[in-house]
Amino acid sequence: MSEEFEIRNKVAESGLVNFDLTTLLPKGERKGIDLKDFLFMEMILKEKDFREKVEAINVEDYKDSYIYIYNSVDTIIPLWAYFVLTAKLTDVAKKIVFGNREDLEVILMHNAIQTYDFSDMTGKRVLVKGCSDKEIPENAYIELVEQLKPIVKSLMFGEACSNVPIVKN
Repeated sequence: MSEEFEIRNKVAESGLVNFDLTTLLPKGERKGIDLKDFLFMEMILKEKDFREKVEAINVEDYKDSYIYIYNSVDTIIPLWAYFVLTAKLTDVAKKIVFGNREDLEVILMHNAIQTYDFSDMTGKRVLVKGCSDKEIPENAYIELVEQLKPIVKSLMFGEACSNVPIVKN
């Protein structure tokens, strides 16, 4: 065996830019608010009762959180109710959306991708990491391709040892 044996990282030498979408995931607690908890008998929205329950919310419980508002019962909620609840929390929450947890994650990733500066990837070979221990909405991958396709030399998906070519410019 040769004493001149050298371990080389061919991936690092290739000029390949590895991009992990999880780095764009906003950090912070996600909290859901079910409107059924604000309804009379979980069925009817009575304005006075609703406003009292909203007023009783401890906003500190939602400080720096990402909030999704949903309704788990089949009750018609007037639009002004969303205004009242959002107005109560908007000064402490990082973001408030209507929908479920998945809807929140789609919106958060949309905002992150739209505001991220991808200019350092211009003309580069980019590999988007395929495996993660964190959930990434599928829509985020679609939006990422829209952002990267016009600027990269090539775009791949997966891992360095086994990737799928997507775009070659």
